[in-house]
Amino acid sequence: MTWTHTFDTSPDAELKGILSKDFHWGYATAAAQVEGAWNVDGKGPSIWDKLCHTPGKVKDGSTNEDATRAYDLYKEDVALMKSYGVTAYRFSLAWSRIVPLGGAEDPINEQGIDYYNRLIDELLAANITPFVTLFHWDTPQTLEDRYGGMLNQERYTPDFLRYARICFERFGDRVKHWITYNEPGVYTLAGYAGGMHAPGRSSYRDRNEEGDSSTEPFIVAHTELVSHARAVKIYREEFKPTQKGVIGITLHGNNSEPWDVNDPLDVEAAERARQFEIAWFADPIYGSGEYPACMRAQLGDRLPHFTPEQKDLVQGSSDFYGMNTYTTFFVKHRDEEPDVNDHKGNIEKCDANSEGKSRGPESDTYWLRTAPEGFGKLLRWVWDRYHVPIYMTENGTTAKGELAPTPDVLDDTFRVEFFNGYLRELATAVRDGVDIRSYFGWTFTDNWEWAAGYTDRFGVTFVDFESVEKTRYPKRSAYFLKDYFRHLIQEK
Repeated sequence: MTWTHTFDTSPDAELKGILSKDFHWGYATAAAQVEGAWNVDGKGPSIWDKLCHTPGKVKDGSTNEDATRAYDLYKEDVALMKSYGVTAYRFSLAWSRIVPLGGAEDPINEQGIDYYNRLIDELLAANITPFVTLFHWDTPQTLEDRYGGMLNQERYTPDFLRYARICFERFGDRVKHWITYNEPGVYTLAGYAGGMHAPGRSSYRDRNEEGDSSTEPFIVAHTELVSHARAVKIYREEFKPTQKGVIGITLHGNNSEPWDVNDPLDVEAAERARQFEIAWFADPIYGSGEYPACMRAQLGDRLPHFTPEQKDLVQGSSDFYGMNTYTTFFVKHRDEEPDVNDHKGNIEKCDANSEGKSRGPESDTYWLRTAPEGFGKLLRWVWDRYHVPIYMTENGTTAKGELAPTPDVLDDTFRVEFFNGYLRELATAVRDGVDIRSYFGWTFTDNWEWAAGYTDRFGVTFVDFESVEKTRYPKRSAYFLKDYFRHLIQEK
């Protein structure tokens, strides 16, 4: 089915051309979710390769062995993206495809380098700007086996820096937009606090054999912040003068609203929730250079301390604010003492507020509801707090009932309405003075969605996972975004 879409500009006439000519828009993906080819052409195993081959760890029992076969079908995918009108594509590199064993002294896999060179060149030939993420959750398994991965900052950091340097050397002549880590907070919380994601560690022995949810997430987060800053220092000193690129980090964070706006404790709890989730990483980089005071008050010395040298490295170590966000929660304070494993700020999240107002229409993902107003508020919260240019690097939704590429499924009105509401908020924020320079929808195609397997479909392109070719079927949302951005972005 080929979609045509006539965009009604009348509701947003005042927003026409509100985004600059060089605004980047497109889609974001992650290597472990789309590439497949998990053990071919010299690629080594990642922690996700191990976890998805462990029975009971993935909702539908699937693995990422084939994923969407983007490794094989990259030319077709770039052509499809070009037909969608995108100007940029954000993708991640698989560390263990480039350095199969991961370490600073381990061999480089030239076949992996060649794949990413071909992908980058294909994008540039289609006039699509590559945004490259070094780490999207897939630590080489060998590093986990050798020393516990990010739990050992001293041994991990040289390995990550060597990998980063290889990427700058081999791709930086063409890649001008770098992201060190994608959502370091989600990686730590899902992998070390909840234990549902790789490497699968937590205090919950019915779920994980090892781990300590009360300490390990904060140790790993500290490793990510410091190694990020050291990689940025290398880029800025050794590569930026000739390559002329920008480098930063992408942080997660949903909006929090008070359950009862008239209760000062709920108002305070909502702000504390934002700080535990977002300022945990953002304050050290863009703000005070320290972890938020409310986190230190609750966690004490379980929250690591920056040395003076680390603080100087981390503070200011991102050229932009990479922002992944999806939804809003209502937040209620708790009178009880926080649990030792709490990482949210001793709050309760709710789907409706004290007046019974829902946080938004349900998607096919339990935590995700459409909440554009909260998105607009969060854009302003980030801008007011940090005053650095914002790159929107992930935003999107699943929709119920997307089981087959039927006309009703491909006419994905729910997703169109999601994008419509969120982009109107983004454009309005720009009009009001917020500096936003990109928007990447999550995601280009339905993919292998981590521990949810193939059960969560976020794509603007339906993928038939049962077919050998992983056949792609465009959804209407892809062409809606093409038309809407044509309206919002100034003509060149």
